[in-house]
Amino acid sequence: MKELLHNISQCTICKSHLPLGPRPVATANPKSKIVIIGQAPGTKVHQSGIPWDDQSGKKLRQWLNVTDEQFYNSENFAIIPMGFCYPGKAKTGDLPPRSECAPQWHQQLLDKMPNVELIILIGAYAQQYYLKERAKRTLTETIGDYKEYLPTYFPIPHPSPTNRFWRSKNPWFEELVVPELEKQVKNILKE
Repeated sequence: MKELLHNISQCTICKSHLPLGPRPVATANPKSKIVIIGQAPGTKVHQSGIPWDDQSGKKLRQWLNVTDEQFYNSENFAIIPMGFCYPGKAKTGDLPPRSECAPQWHQQLLDKMPNVELIILIGAYAQQYYLKERAKRTLTETIGDYKEYLPTYFPIPHPSPTNRFWRSKNPWFEELVVPELEKQVKNILKE
């Protein structure tokens, strides 16, 4: 695992497409119990090199009901984005994650984590990649049917502040789905 993470940290596969250059951000441990698969680091995370070190991360930890210490303990959580580097700015928000990372690195990482009990799929890119034809027509439908993907996958929306509108339109997510997510995480971390 150490060698694999080192190789990922040195990755330059899509260097020519990255406005700030490569700085892969991922954490994993052979003992990881939960894998978080998000989109790609934003500029703040690109600078710090710490995954989810931003407002989105605060909201995510709130949804998971975990402390920073629990979240950043790689024996609890492996953090593997769809794109490991900051992809650049779009008109609204960031560009989509680069498509090279997941096929290049994800399976190698997952193969080295035999204790994984849950994979949290954050946002449409992760959900489409992992759920394939099982993903629903929309992100909202996929998240609404989250029970269909358990016990392996738990699809959730991106916790970004730019998703406030989606969350206000879909209050059922924080009322019904988040408590279920908290329960799953608590049970796994308790073991």
